[in-house]
Formats: sequence, C-alpha cells, structure tokens
Amino acid sequence: MNNTLVFGDYLVFIIYFVIVAGYGYWIYRRKKKAVTDTHDFFLAEGSLTWWAIGASLIASNISAEQFIGMSGNGFFVGVAVAAYEWIAALALVIIAVWFIPIYLKNKIYTMPQFLKTRYNETVALIMAIFWLFLYVFVNLTSILYLGAIAINGLLPGHNYLHVVIVCLAIFAVIITLGGMKVIGYTDVIQVSVLIIGGFATIYMALTVVSEKFGLGKDALAGFKALIKDAPDHFKMIMDKPGPNSSQNYIDKYLILPGILMYAAGQWIVNLNYWGCNQYITQRALGADLKTARTGILFAAMLKLMMPIIVMLPGIAAYVLNKNGHLEVQGGMDGAYSAILGFLPNGLKGLAIAALTAAIVASLAGKANSISTIFTLDIYKKYMKKDADEKKQVRIGRVVVIVAMIVAILFTWEDLLGIGGAGGFTFIQKYTGFISPGVFAMFILGMFWKRTTGAAAIAGLLTGFILCVFFNEFAPAVLGNETFLYTAYPNGKGGYEIPFLICMGLAFMFTIIVMVALSLAGPKINAKAFKLDTGMFKVNPTNMAMIVVILLILSALYIKFW
Repeated sequence: MNNTLVFGDYLVFIIYFVIVAGYGYWIYRRKKKAVTDTHDFFLAEGSLTWWAIGASLIASNISAEQFIGMSGNGFFVGVAVAAYEWIAALALVIIAVWFIPIYLKNKIYTMPQFLKTRYNETVALIMAIFWLFLYVFVNLTSILYLGAIAINGLLPGHNYLHVVIVCLAIFAVIITLGGMKVIGYTDVIQVSVLIIGGFATIYMALTVVSEKFGLGKDALAGFKALIKDAPDHFKMIMDKPGPNSSQNYIDKYLILPGILMYAAGQWIVNLNYWGCNQYITQRALGADLKTARTGILFAAMLKLMMPIIVMLPGIAAYVLNKNGHLEVQGGMDGAYSAILGFLPNGLKGLAIAALTAAIVASLAGKANSISTIFTLDIYKKYMKKDADEKKQVRIGRVVVIVAMIVAILFTWEDLLGIGGAGGFTFIQKYTGFISPGVFAMFILGMFWKRTTGAAAIAGLLTGFILCVFFNEFAPAVLGNETFLYTAYPNGKGGYEIPFLICMGLAFMFTIIVMVALSLAGPKINAKAFKLDTGMFKVNPTNMAMIVVILLILSALYIKFW
C-alpha cells in the first residue's frame, strides 16, 4: 500500500477542478438570465437535455454515502446492499412511466407545491419544513462529513479533516450559486469523472486481489477469487437468523432483512426518494415529457452499474483484510479509503477527483433543493409575497450559504454521530422516519381521487409516529415476537426490528388510516388530479430502454440470488 501523493496526483485533481469550474462559468455566462429568472435559477427550465438530466440525477445521488457508506456495507454484508441501487433502477422506470406525466401535466415545480395543489396549504407548509430539516440535518451533513472523512484518509498525515470540510463546502457553494443549469451541465462532467475514476479504482482493487492470491495481474481472476473466498458476500437474499446465529450475522440482517425488505421497505425508500423528491422535479420538470422520461431511464441504466463502483471495493477490502493483506481503520466506513491506498502514484489523483466529483455534485444538488423549497414555498408565500424574481434568486443564494454553514457546524465534531451509525445506514434509517407517510400521501394523492387533505395530514403524522415507535419502542412494548414482526438482539443489550421492516409496517398502517379517513369524505375530492391513459403511453425508444433494464436486472438477480 502507498499512502503518499505525488505531483501527478495533484495535477490530475487540479485539472479536474479547473475543467469543472471553467465549464460551469462558461455555462453561467452563456445565459445571464439565470441571475434574475427564478425558473432558470431553480429549475433550468427548458434547457437540460435528456443526457444532462440523467447524468445530473446520478451525480447528485451517488455521493459520499454511496462511495463510503455503501462500500462499508459491502465490506460488512456484501452484494445484498446492491439492492438499493438495482431496485432504484426499477423504481426509476415506474417514475418515468407513471409519476412524471402527472407532475408535468399539473406544472409542479416543487414537492410542497404538489401537496398544495392536491391537498391544501397546511400539508404543503408542514412538509416544506420537514424537508428542509431533513435535507440540512441528515443529507447535507452526512454527505459533507463522510466525504471529508474519505478524502482526509487519502491525504498524507490524515490531519486535514476540517480543511477538507471547508473546501468541499466552498466548491459546492460556488457551483450552486450559478443555478440549476450550471449544476445540471457540470454534473455531466462530474458523473463522467465519477464513473472513470470508479472503474479505475475497482480494476486496480481486483488486480491487487489477484496478485495477493498468486493469480497474476488479472482483474477477472481477482473477481473470481472474491467469490471463492467470500461466498457469503455474494448472496442477494439473506436468510432469517436462527437461534444459533452469531451477533455478527444478526447485525447484517438488521441492515438488509432478506426477502422481507423487498415486500416493504426497499420500495418505499426508492419510490419516495426518486419519485417524491425535489431532485426529480428540479431536473426533469424543465423538459418536455419525452426528454424527461428518456433522462430518467438513462439514469436507471447508469444505476445498474453503480454497485460495481461503490460496493465491490468494499468486498475487495473485506477479502484483503480477512487474509491479512490490508488493514481497515475506522470500522466498515474505512473500507473505501483503505482500498484506495493500493492505487499507484498518479491514479490516486483520479480517485480523489472522482470522490470529490460525487460529493460536490450531491452537495450542490441538495443545497439547490433547500434553496428552492425555502424560497418558493416559504419565503415567497409567507414572508415576502411581493418579492420579484431578482429578490427571490438573491434570497435563494443566501439560503445556500446559510445551509452550508449549518452543515459545517454540525459536521465539525460529528455532533449527529454519523460516523458511529455507519454512514449509509444513518441516512437510510433517519430518512425512513418520514418516508412512509410522505410516500403514502403522494401515491394516494396521485392515483386515488377520494384522498382528502385531512387524511394526508393524518397520514404524515401516523407514518412518522409509527416509524419512531417500531424503530425505538415496539420490542419493549409489544414483545420481541409478534405476528407483525420479529425483533433481534442488537448487541447493545436491547432488541431491534430491521428498519426496512419498520418502514413497511408504518406504511401499511398509514395507508389504512388515510383510506379510512378519506372514505368518510366526498367520493371525489375537488382537488383530485385528472388522469387519462394517454398520459402513460411510452414511445418505442423508451420501451426499448425499459426492456433492457428489466433484462439486466433479471440476470443480476438470477446470478446472485
């Protein structure tokens, strides 16, 4: 292993920085309208192509929580964690076909606006506040912290954590202040660097595995060595723990609870994230239906390859660590940084650039979403109703800076305990507290005309309360074994229900509550969306993309079931 950086590493990184910053500035100067036009600043309305939409979705999604957190889960559990990426690809197909037409037809620009249009202002305001807290205190902070930890681990001496935190935040702010168009098009470069650097990293990792096992410099032989040495890490569906299961195995099951997670939590996580999230509206709603759909399906195709980049290095680190060829420090979240230590001089710069690209793109996307929700759904509606577009853009930029400062303050000493929870699990678990209620509001609001505003508020509160109850209190109150769930020892003196199962239970009861309340109201809500079958027709090109995605997914699950 080589933990030093040479001139070539710094040069590659500097070239990456100059290209992204220069291209972003060129995009910005080409359309100065972004300075004063809110639709262009927040949505890049009408200017993003399908490939820019798809690349931007992936660049904003694949960040430190994937590179560090998912690689860490790959180290700990194995290929089962790829479910988050592969089910996301299928979720994106569903969203492209059924969700996006509804958004576009009703001219939805933000998620709170959707809730106001379909329900009422109370629901929209509650959710705007919810999303702002979630984006700032869960997403922005965790991305910044995990990203800084990873990059700091690659720098000589490993004593630059706070410097890295500040630098990442500044880089993201610079891009974000240019508006959504700058974010969207610079994301094309970011995702290209991410993919090239990611594949270079995993190629080198597999080559190292091959060498350590005496198989020569052969990446394919290295992959086969991983499967042979760690067969338990190449199983998509984990069996339910038995009486003699080790605590280590139970801990894995708590994160990825076998086939049951496909019946509940995985769908809620992915459909809520990709279909009821500001990311989708801000990247897809500036385009026509054909462009938006093609862009989302392109993102789904890119999603299929992401586990190779973000999960496989963790498995390689596990095998090397298991056989005494690598020391992983800092728990499972240290796996990715450890594997990067094998990269030769020069390639480390590319790996750091790829990691930085993922982090900065995701930070910029989240910061823009925070800015959009606050400016359009709170400031414009409740604080300064007569604010012109120039004023709104100015406020949006101030919000970007404030949100990033707050994120820096909370990540400076890891006040939220992100490192201890395991980065990827931290984000999924705490985002999951509101996901069941939010997804229930959206899915019923889109496709059931009888759903009422009162039911939506009750559903949001029910989903949140039940998620907290099942995650934190159910085993102590109802017991460890019921007809609804099985709780398992968590190794800390207590019992836990897998959080994906908690999400499924909360969603089920939330739907029941919302349906019951809505049945007490009018047969058709006056604010219900008008749907027609023509909205959901798919053109031949998009259908071909969908078929390819489904065939690849089927092959992957058949191989690793």
